[in-house]
Amino acid sequence: MGEQLKNKVVIVTGAGSGIGLAAAQHFAAEGAKVVAAGRTLASVEQVAHEVGAAGGTCIPCRVDVATGADCEAMVALAVAEFGRLDGAFNNAGVDGPLVPAADYPEDAFDAVIAANLKGVWNCMRFQIPAMLAGGGGAIVNNASSLAELGQYNMVAYCGAKAGVLGLTRGAALDYGARGIRVNALSPGVIETPMMTSQMAAFDGLREMLLARHPIGRLGAPIELAKAAAWMLSDEASFMLGANMSVDGGYSAI
Repeated sequence: MGEQLKNKVVIVTGAGSGIGLAAAQHFAAEGAKVVAAGRTLASVEQVAHEVGAAGGTCIPCRVDVATGADCEAMVALAVAEFGRLDGAFNNAGVDGPLVPAADYPEDAFDAVIAANLKGVWNCMRFQIPAMLAGGGGAIVNNASSLAELGQYNMVAYCGAKAGVLGLTRGAALDYGARGIRVNALSPGVIETPMMTSQMAAFDGLREMLLARHPIGRLGAPIELAKAAAWMLSDEASFMLGANMSVDGGYSAI
């Protein structure tokens, strides 16, 4: 067991799979008390069970981040169980259909914005008061390399993730002097179940994405988990309102 997040109480959203799953496991291995939150209770219950079996501390929480009441209950659970909230990795999100901008279905657009943009705000608006009550904390919002770059047929996702950077910078200015650090993490293409299903659905997509990563490969969820853990730790104490790219050079092209 490590000590990078020793005794810190940390919420991870989207913890049932992919980056969120890796984060919940890694944070607990680094000494955090983790609330693994996700839309499917069975998935986060399994995460909590596995973390506990490995010697960590983790409790499950069902949450739809697009719903404010769910986010409020998630934070309340963390405080009730562990007495405070020190950190949060707001990672939950959806990809949406791959459709040109003018043809994008309105209901699908609304769903992507609700999960990926409003969901981050919903989380922060309840996490921040809890952190203020405890004397401070740190928040990492999972954005994307596509927050600052374009991509074909992903107008809702790109727009939502660009908005996450705006939310992050605004909240960082609002609360930085009050002891809460808010930063963003921007992955490149990561080998998650969501991404794997997209690559399987379109011939040549994997090869095209590999060509966009000068490092010569796609990312692994644990690489993002380790980056987020550092950003949440006291080692990143002077980091505020920043966007850290962990993207294999995707944004450098």
